[in-house]
Amino acid sequence: MNTMRGVTINKGEPVDRALKRLKSLLDNEGILEEMRRRRAFETPVLRAKRKCRTASKRNRQRFRYTSPTQDAAAAAAKAARISAEA
Repeated sequence: MNTMRGVTINKGEPVDRALKRLKSLLDNEGILEEMRRRRAFETPVLRAKRKCRTASKRNRQRFRYTSPTQDAAAAAAKAARISAEA
């Protein structure tokens, strides 16, 4: 069962600041994006394209933060695969 997301308004806090905190909370959890996506029917082709786009973004971000030892290990594994194929 899903629980309602919410923020508590602190004493003396403006409502617009609490709304901003709520929006950022929902955005971080991906709820707003999912709501926008569910507004209209998504065909299987469009769904596959969207998943491909997000996967490429995820992989690009993951490989941005690799260490030199990870790069060396990946290069050695690639060389081993190439030599095994030949």
